[in-house]
Amino acid sequence: MELTWETKFFNELNINELYAILQLREEVFTLEQHCFYQDMDGLDQKAAHLQGYDGEKLVAYARLFEFEEHYGSAAFGRVLIHKDYRKIKLGKTLIDKILSKMERLFGEQKITISAQYYLLDFYKKFGFQPIGEPYDDAGVKHIRMEKEFV
Repeated sequence: MELTWETKFFNELNINELYAILQLREEVFTLEQHCFYQDMDGLDQKAAHLQGYDGEKLVAYARLFEFEEHYGSAAFGRVLIHKDYRKIKLGKTLIDKILSKMERLFGEQKITISAQYYLLDFYKKFGFQPIGEPYDDAGVKHIRMEKEFV
């Protein structure tokens, strides 16, 4: 399967794209994972939004930051794949797209993420290393991870 990928900053998103992003984030994080947190946290306006489409359907997504104040470095988050598309192993493709897009947009720099703990080994395959101890974030075990470009 070949997805269509595009990246837009917040002010470039049209209302239908924004709606699809928010709908998919709610579907995955709130309804599937039972994470109750404020998804619309004021950071979308500071992010680039990487979107993967199968035709007109948004099936993969992440938001990318040149500098995220909480981490003091570049960061990405809200990484997700629609449940109907997980069986085709889009995770590696999505992370590859994230890293290459961040390098093109922001240059090579340290990237920090808050990874769901069960994905620790997955992110290690991309050069991320755990920092500190696991912690609870909205009822889900997470760990801070960093990737240095050298």
